[in-house]
Amino acid sequence: EATVADATEKGARIEVLNHQAPNPELGKYPLTLMLDTTADMIIEKRETFGPILMVKTYREPREVIDYILSHDRPLAFYPFSKDNKLVDMYIEKVMSGGVTVNDAIFHVGQNDLPFGGVGPSGMGHYHGYEGFLTFSKLRPIFKQANISSLKLLAPPYGKLADKVINTLLKIKG
Repeated sequence: EATVADATEKGARIEVLNHQAPNPELGKYPLTLMLDTTADMIIEKRETFGPILMVKTYREPREVIDYILSHDRPLAFYPFSKDNKLVDMYIEKVMSGGVTVNDAIFHVGQNDLPFGGVGPSGMGHYHGYEGFLTFSKLRPIFKQANISSLKLLAPPYGKLADKVINTLLKIKG
């Protein structure tokens, strides 16, 4: 509610898409769009997860890229477009956590794909094999055999070491 109040106070246009009453005890808030936001508003200073969604307009795709690159890397990136070249350009130019094209909800539900961010949005991966590795600590253990041929050549030297050295010298000579 503080984010919406801040944006309203600073001149954003607020559109509530359903008229559900906010219920902080249940963590519920109505689906709300914020339009005409500015850089001094809370909504533009932090990574946002629904149900409060900031809507930004643009004329050229490069504006989208420049805007995203001027902020911390996002946890996820959800380009919506039927233009595959445009989507590929966005994916190439924008560094983010996971990417889902033409959807947002199913991203986190893909259990066999890693989910996670880069930078301030969080590091690592959750889900799939990569998630297993993220939450695992490999503990390498090396055990030297009780009898090692190298031990036979270590000090103190004895008759065996003399025989090996003499054999090697004969082979070389």
